[in-house]
Amino acid sequence: MKIKKNDIVEVITGKSRGKRGKVLKIYEEKQRVLVEGVNIMKRHERPSQRNQQGGINEREFPVHVSNVMLIDPKTSERTRIGRNVTTSADGRTRYERYAKKSGEAIA
Repeated sequence: MKIKKNDIVEVITGKSRGKRGKVLKIYEEKQRVLVEGVNIMKRHERPSQRNQQGGINEREFPVHVSNVMLIDPKTSERTRIGRNVTTSADGRTRYERYAKKSGEAIA
């Protein structure tokens, strides 16, 4: 998966289209990402030891990874992601992500 935790992404389809947020969690096996402030739904919760009051709570739910795009750190626009292979002096191979729109490296 090309999206990583703490990346800033924008939703490109669905009811949350156009919203931006930070990736909080990645679900590799389901190909989904949890984005801060996106895909908020209401859940009815009954009173329990953890939640004494109960009631209706709003929380974020995961979005499929194909519905989000990374934000370019240089231009603040949506961009695709590429990978460069770099070899260090001791012979180790390392992959570095970069924004295809500007060529800027993504940390």
